[in-house]
Amino acid sequence: MAHPSQLGFQDAASPVMEELLHFHDHALMIVFLISTLVLYIIVAMVSTKLTNKYILDSQEIEIIWTILPAVILILIALPSLRILYLMDEINDPHLTIKAMGHQWYWSYEYTDYEDLGFDSYMIPTQDLTPGQFRLLETDHRMVVPVESPIRILVSAEDVLHSWAVPALGVKMDAVPGRLNQTAFITSRPGVFYGQCSEICGANHSFMPIVVEAVPLEHFENWSSLMLEDA
Repeated sequence: MAHPSQLGFQDAASPVMEELLHFHDHALMIVFLISTLVLYIIVAMVSTKLTNKYILDSQEIEIIWTILPAVILILIALPSLRILYLMDEINDPHLTIKAMGHQWYWSYEYTDYEDLGFDSYMIPTQDLTPGQFRLLETDHRMVVPVESPIRILVSAEDVLHSWAVPALGVKMDAVPGRLNQTAFITSRPGVFYGQCSEICGANHSFMPIVVEAVPLEHFENWSSLMLEDA
């Protein structure tokens, strides 16, 4: 859960998000080193009148400042490509959920069950109970089992939406007439919040996403109750 004045990302709740955090730190360190070097060179050139004649025309320096950026780009590109392939990998999901975007709410359908689906609306501010978050709570949460591969099929019924949960490292566009898929594994129990990340009209800010990760036994009890109510 994000908090005011937070400078970094939310705590990772999935293996993919942990990889993204590590890559962010890796790339940021490279940026810091380059920025420090450039700042030092600028300060040195401005603050001194001395000139080294060997720097004015040097083949060795030109070779270095041509090869070094290429090496740095490779050091950034290889981990990035690895994470891209990890995010695209979907191996034998234990559960498939179809998330449909509407103006302005989400509907979820658990396709492995015969009749398990519901709409998820934001709880208005006046109806919130103590401890609930404004603009983030929903009347029905998407419940998933912990440490199980979950496949999400994302689409929309009217305009473009985007299903995004930062703590899980998941963000997938919901396009009318098209079925996109992504996957995640929750590494710990908890409640994880997200919001529609594609401007979709007047109430774009009022269609939150709440994913609740629970142990498998609790998930089975929840699904049984939902099927009985249906």
